[in-house]
Amino acid sequence: MKQQVATLTLIASLLGAAALPALAAPPADTDAYAAKAMAAFGAPGLSLAVVEDGKAVLTKGYGLRQIGTAMKVDAHTAIPIGSESKAFTSAALAILVDRKKLKWSDLVKDRLPGFQMYDPYVTAHMTVRDLLTHRSGLGLGEGDLMLFPNTDRSRAELVHALRYLKPATGFRESYAYDNILYIVAGALVEAVSGQSWEDFVKQNIFQPVGMADAHTSYDPNAANKVALHVRSGAPIQGISQQSILPHGEAEVLAPAGGINASATDLARWMAVQLAHGKLPNGKRLFSEEQARVMWEPVVVVPPQGPRNVALLKPDMQNYALGWYVEMYRGHKIVRHTGAVGGALAALYLIPEKKIGVAVTINSEDGMAMIAVLYHLLDHYLAVPPTDWVSVLQKSQAETIAKAQTKMKTQPAPDPAGARPSLALGAYAGKYMDPWYGSMTIRDAGQGKLAIRFDRTPGMEGALEPVSGNKFRTRWSQSAIENAYVDFSVKDGKIAGATMAAISPLADFSFDYQDLHFTRAATN
Repeated sequence: MKQQVATLTLIASLLGAAALPALAAPPADTDAYAAKAMAAFGAPGLSLAVVEDGKAVLTKGYGLRQIGTAMKVDAHTAIPIGSESKAFTSAALAILVDRKKLKWSDLVKDRLPGFQMYDPYVTAHMTVRDLLTHRSGLGLGEGDLMLFPNTDRSRAELVHALRYLKPATGFRESYAYDNILYIVAGALVEAVSGQSWEDFVKQNIFQPVGMADAHTSYDPNAANKVALHVRSGAPIQGISQQSILPHGEAEVLAPAGGINASATDLARWMAVQLAHGKLPNGKRLFSEEQARVMWEPVVVVPPQGPRNVALLKPDMQNYALGWYVEMYRGHKIVRHTGAVGGALAALYLIPEKKIGVAVTINSEDGMAMIAVLYHLLDHYLAVPPTDWVSVLQKSQAETIAKAQTKMKTQPAPDPAGARPSLALGAYAGKYMDPWYGSMTIRDAGQGKLAIRFDRTPGMEGALEPVSGNKFRTRWSQSAIENAYVDFSVKDGKIAGATMAAISPLADFSFDYQDLHFTRAATN
């Protein structure tokens, strides 16, 4: 699901490889290296699972579940895994395929009432497989503002809104990561099974796999609860002091990125994946055939993220059904990463060696997670060791420096007091976007405007003039990316508005650029 700020920008392109036999145990310095990486990047807590040949050789927690407390992360602490959840939705559909309730080639419109895309051709031809492969024609993260940072919508409402999302490319033409179609896939699981996605996943995946700590969404009241930590408040997210995010992701997005799981859970999940669907008791979660289908590459993934760490450049990347499949130095890697507000996750499988590594953290300090992940991959693939902490510190510093330089060129409010083109009251009113819904601008008095995204609880704040008809947001929740708001004028009156993120490192899920508000008629 969503990625976060500078510490996340490398995740999509990561991979490790080499060709020598796997060793028998995790490296002896694993604990020390985890502590070093966490201290270097400031991650409060980290969860680690390693599987070899179907067996968990390490399930452990490090650090704190919440800053300012003595609550420690352990092997049973469930932390959000973000978009790693997509593989669970894919597996749920695979189970339904095994049960002859569904085919991958089925047309979505025939199986999910109310399904409609913007383009009638896409509506008529989109298959179940297409929902999972990020090649629908939607732009990167398009529609995510219906979900992030929160929403009061139902899954049915999200399915209905699809018809208003204009495609950025042709159908099946190219790769562009999305979340909304995985929520549609979750709705499809519900339509075909007669159960909620949550109940189906709990009964048909969590229980047989033995994922006793897992939740289908963030639970702040869990017995082994974990706090979500962010670095917000600065112009660029991710470089300020650590604070606690007051909420998790909305439950409606669970099929795309809502699952929370412990190291123990992920070890069991990786063992089943590496066994191609076979459970420890000899029964099957899904068939060998469906295991093959889910890992079969469908669409080529273009290079992602900064390319300033040569060792992390994969030779080739593809996306399958809920999994990235990559080749690096002659080795196949099957993996997925995940990111939600206040937590990050990475799960990497090396099928030929029957090895799996999963690292999860309860903050957005992603380089700590990557350093630990690659330290383990280097060990198991017997490649010369790399000082990943130093390499990633340098990369992160370069990324932030470039972003800060670019920020200096961005327009900003005049220190002496910017003056909009029209009286503030002229901008007040309700604005409508076809897929998002309504945004309200009001005169807050004392020469100030207020903005609110009406379908996103908590997404509200001040609107400050920059110049002419350009304003900028200052959201009351500092973890929300700020944006420019450009109002259009017709016949001397405000006709609509467009938006754009201010930070060059803004998470793609804040897809302000896809909004096209028109001013609603007043009575």
